[in-house]
Amino acid sequence: MSEEKIEQEELKDTINSTENEEGTEATEATIETPEEVIVEKTDEEKIADLNNKYVRLYSDFDNFRKRTIKEKADIIGMATGNLMKDLLTVLDDFDRAIDNNKKSEDLEGVKEGFKLIHSKFDSILKGKGLEVVDATGEVFNADIHEAITNIPAPKKSDIGKVIDCVEKGYNLKGKSIRYPKVVVGQ
Repeated sequence: MSEEKIEQEELKDTINSTENEEGTEATEATIETPEEVIVEKTDEEKIADLNNKYVRLYSDFDNFRKRTIKEKADIIGMATGNLMKDLLTVLDDFDRAIDNNKKSEDLEGVKEGFKLIHSKFDSILKGKGLEVVDATGEVFNADIHEAITNIPAPKKSDIGKVIDCVEKGYNLKGKSIRYPKVVVGQ
């Protein structure tokens, strides 16, 4: 039984016991206090209510999941768009350099132009959080280096160290996106 039913029964018992002692006064008290009618739900109604709550909660969660997936895709799309916008200036510089190289006879000017374009490209990537990992001379660590080959070490102190970096590694905001490919001394 529910607590409310138990309280109602105790109230009725108290009223009945006072009725026996006081007679008519107890009857008037019963008339003045309205009895609460509690309608309990059947098991089927309870199950239907719980099922309805479950379906609504599941729908809300599903909508939340879909919305966050869409928001993530939008954020990634915007970040990619911003990077592409910045890289277009480098592409334009390359186009101008190629057109200029067709007419130019100055080899030093061509070299200087490509150095400037490389510098601009490098600064854009560094501005986006890209860091170069050059492992030459470091102790070989399989967790952060990718060994291409082993060669005899030129000095005893170079055993177990990176002798040459074939391909640089890169970190993006502290997380490795490409490990350096290295030659290790044995």
